[in-house]
Amino acid sequence: QVHVIESGGGLVQAGGSLRLSCAASGRTANNYDMGWFRQAPGKEREFVAAISVSDDGTYYADSVKGRFTISRDNAKNTVHLQMYNLEPEDTAVYYCAAGGPFEYMATYYYAQAYDYWGQGTQVTVSS
Repeated sequence: QVHVIESGGGLVQAGGSLRLSCAASGRTANNYDMGWFRQAPGKEREFVAAISVSDDGTYYADSVKGRFTISRDNAKNTVHLQMYNLEPEDTAVYYCAAGGPFEYMATYYYAQAYDYWGQGTQVTVSS
């Protein structure tokens, strides 16, 4: 069993930055690929970014490429999502998830592939 806890959400003005953190606990927490997803009111949950446990390869949604950076600290079982130049459209609850390890690149993008989820942290970007 892996427990995932997000932190770092909040209210920020458009153009600002936030850093989300995701702490994974459990005996095998470092054996999983990690992803960030988000869900805005009235919308489906969507992929944001992911990082591979095997080679630290990273994957991003087109909407956040160049603005968000995902990284992991294996020593601390922690994954970070650094968000720059935030836009009102980024407003959502952000979820961290653990799964895999995934064999195929396409798998990282699908929420159904992840086994463990956090409770989410709210990010609100005002215009």
